[in-house]
Amino acid sequence: MTQPRHILAIDQGTTSTRSIVFDAAARAVASSQREFAQYYPQAGWVEHDPEDIWRDCLATAREAIAQSGLGASAIAGIGITNQRETVVIWDRETGTPIHNAVVWQDRRTAATCQALKDEGHEDLVRARTGLLLDPYFSGTKAAWILDHVPGARADAEAGRLAMGTIDSFLLWRLTGGAVHATDATNAGRTLLFDIHRQQWDEDLCALLRVPMAILPQVTDNSGVFGHTAPGLFEVSLPIAGLVGDQQSALFGQACFAPGMAKSTYGTGCFMLMNTGTSAAVSRSRLLTTPAYRLNGVTTYALEGSIFVAGAAVKWLRDGLGIITHASQTNDMATRIADNHGVYMVPAFVGLGAPHWRPDARAAIHGLTLDTSPAHLARAALEAVAYQSWDLLEAMAKDSGTTPAAMRVDGGMTANDWLCQFLADMLQIPVERPQNLETTAMGAAFHAGLATGVWNGLDDLARTWTGREPQQPAMAADQRETLLAGWHDALRRTLPD
Repeated sequence: MTQPRHILAIDQGTTSTRSIVFDAAARAVASSQREFAQYYPQAGWVEHDPEDIWRDCLATAREAIAQSGLGASAIAGIGITNQRETVVIWDRETGTPIHNAVVWQDRRTAATCQALKDEGHEDLVRARTGLLLDPYFSGTKAAWILDHVPGARADAEAGRLAMGTIDSFLLWRLTGGAVHATDATNAGRTLLFDIHRQQWDEDLCALLRVPMAILPQVTDNSGVFGHTAPGLFEVSLPIAGLVGDQQSALFGQACFAPGMAKSTYGTGCFMLMNTGTSAAVSRSRLLTTPAYRLNGVTTYALEGSIFVAGAAVKWLRDGLGIITHASQTNDMATRIADNHGVYMVPAFVGLGAPHWRPDARAAIHGLTLDTSPAHLARAALEAVAYQSWDLLEAMAKDSGTTPAAMRVDGGMTANDWLCQFLADMLQIPVERPQNLETTAMGAAFHAGLATGVWNGLDDLARTWTGREPQQPAMAADQRETLLAGWHDALRRTLPD
């Protein structure tokens, strides 16, 4: 029998779920995608229905396999990548979630995080996890669910409940409840995991009030975690890769050498730089995070997180109605001579790195009577590049090096104007891969390593091909003027 040479990657994102079948040359041969509902119970709260996510995961996986014309027997394994800090708690016996998933964007635990900071706990948290005390991460969200669902905390203490990020929940469902596990990159975003010892931390679990009995086993990113339950597909398939979405994009971009960096532009923006086996300590309030763990060896990264990137364009479409498709922003930005002094600070859910201000709220500065929809569209795009400059500047200070180029991916990088403006602001070439679906590609790479489709990192690196890179072209004085305007807008937005 011929050895299967295709991988099914499931990319479970913030607003949609997609499944892509890749061949051994890392080419996408079939895909399926479905958007799902966002729930906003209160200001600053964001939830997903885990059953929506599971339904779309299974449906898109089946559709992608069907579209490929290959059949499930041609799939060597499944790789899963996911929105990282979104947390689910479910009943171990029934598999039923006890509450909606609380999403990474959710800010409901801001007061809890501030109280922990005021009590002096952030140094301990940062030393062990590489993270800051912020509602972005999953640990305080899990505690909130246990505190607000009647009987949940007692059930958790008794071991009747299971907690996980989305990868863990999907793995549980795909294996019919046989496997409760996660990987080092997702565990490293919970505030509960010691990234140096690579294990759950009893002190942090006690501090955040999350019982260790509900936590999943933590594994490498690449390996056979389990097999799909009978009836889901025509044959049982190994689940062979788990990885958080931003680390998955770093891996999919073949950033395997220290100093290589990528930035993903989707709902938010996430910039990661490979720091090798050294867990670099940030002095600029960036995060230290596991990039991938293979054969028990952890490679680390510095990360800067921007909470709103493409979400600002979505707001222009759904909130203001000034566009009908995100792609329109490219032409709108191109046809005006300059930004007309209009700056958007897109702190719709607070500001991430390097500011970490969950209390900040979005603002638009410089409006006049002749401000047009095109100026607002351009301001939304420019804000992405300005925030990227802030991250790169912090990263260079922490690491002592600036990447030779920035590899970019995500839906926003289809926008040519934005990619050129990024190159102009960052002052390094911006490289787009031929296949922009690098997040799914990273999950496929991990699954393919575990199932013999690829034989090592050098094998993976040979699959990466790029388009003609955008080169910096803006005059230095113009760039400095634009950045000064951005930082002025930022100062006027942040609360005292």
